[in-house]
Amino acid sequence: MSSVIQFISNLFGSPALLLGLIVLIGLLLQAKPASEVVRGTLKAILGFVILGAGAGVLIGALEHFGTLFQEAFNAQGIVPNNEAIVAKALDSSGEFASATAFIMVIGMACNIILARFSRFKYVFLTGHHTLFMAALISVVTGVAGLTGLLQYVVGGMALGLTMVLFPALGQKYMSKVTGSDDLAIGHFSTTTYWLSGFVGKLVGKNSKSTEEMNFPKGLSFLRDSSVAVSLTMLLMFLVVTIVAGPQFVSETMGIGDNYIIFAFMQSLTFAAGVYIVLQGVRMVISEIVPAFKGWSDKIVPDAKPALDCPVVFPYAPNAVVIGFLVSFVGGIIGMLILAAVGDIVILPGVIPHFFLGATAAVFGNATGGRRGAVIGAFVNGIAISFLPLLLLPVLGNLGLENTTFGDADFVVVGAVIGVIAAWGKWVIAAVVAVLFALPIVEGVLRKA
Repeated sequence: MSSVIQFISNLFGSPALLLGLIVLIGLLLQAKPASEVVRGTLKAILGFVILGAGAGVLIGALEHFGTLFQEAFNAQGIVPNNEAIVAKALDSSGEFASATAFIMVIGMACNIILARFSRFKYVFLTGHHTLFMAALISVVTGVAGLTGLLQYVVGGMALGLTMVLFPALGQKYMSKVTGSDDLAIGHFSTTTYWLSGFVGKLVGKNSKSTEEMNFPKGLSFLRDSSVAVSLTMLLMFLVVTIVAGPQFVSETMGIGDNYIIFAFMQSLTFAAGVYIVLQGVRMVISEIVPAFKGWSDKIVPDAKPALDCPVVFPYAPNAVVIGFLVSFVGGIIGMLILAAVGDIVILPGVIPHFFLGATAAVFGNATGGRRGAVIGAFVNGIAISFLPLLLLPVLGNLGLENTTFGDADFVVVGAVIGVIAAWGKWVIAAVVAVLFALPIVEGVLRKA
């Protein structure tokens, strides 16, 4: 029996296998030939594995850059990093680990219930962000006094709500990015993506797309996004590596290569990571969209898969690079403002500024071209520099750590629950239950 439980746990704990299972069910519901079922399922899993491998390559290069940046500019403070804060939460004497697991499982079931019976037809497929949000809700509700079954059920309903409401918030602009209504964004910084799309709409009238850049003949090689990313990152790596110094690179970081060669190779490693991610995304999309027809027809009518933020990268590769750079600049400006006016400084986390800034720029570009991409990414950079300050007070002892959640939706959810917590745990339970029931009742009445 324990082996069966472990198998189920591993299956639902692996985003790649979970995605493959969803594709498998979707194809079987359409009565596809066995050859198509096998091909589609394996390619979906393989695409997600490729995407994850590319993300790992990217994160490795970005972590090196972050270390060099902090040394080069003597920056000390709180570094937003979802993986780091969740690891601390789940390792804090085990008090949040079991609650996180129960909330995650119940939340996924609540997502399906809401998608089936409400107007929010989104199935959230970004497994690691589901875990991150479950951990956040576990911590915030725990600090508010909820425990046991009450915490699991209330937390699960709250998680299910986030898994449909945030994709719904971003769908208006997501459809502009993709040119269709088939995909949704399933990444918990949708608040800043929506804001970027909104800003792009305001400022981007008659602005050409980032993908229509005209290069002189001598610079035509920059049309290749891999080359452009490599050169951009080479410049950034060279600056921070030279300022940090060869001694720091060799002794503190333990790098045996010449520090200039190290900077050069890291820039190419980063570009390779971007390329791998794009290939994985294309493979996942090619399989998940047709498979979801089975879910739409049989289980959740008009279901839309909500996927991780790199799903938008192939639609505007130039905006991806622009978004990272501009968002990072916004983060530096935010850091300087916080250093001048307060005691808590949010450092520009390179990983959130890359993924969030890039996605924000793609959304801004879809509604406002180059101006939308630049200003939208800058707004994102400023926002994720200040928003985490709202979250620190509701995290209990975790708020005293040197890291925190980096994405905007975590702040929104945590801050809202924290405000309601002032009225007591039963008020939180009642508010979440009502919010969960309302869209279901509205959906049922609309069909009646």
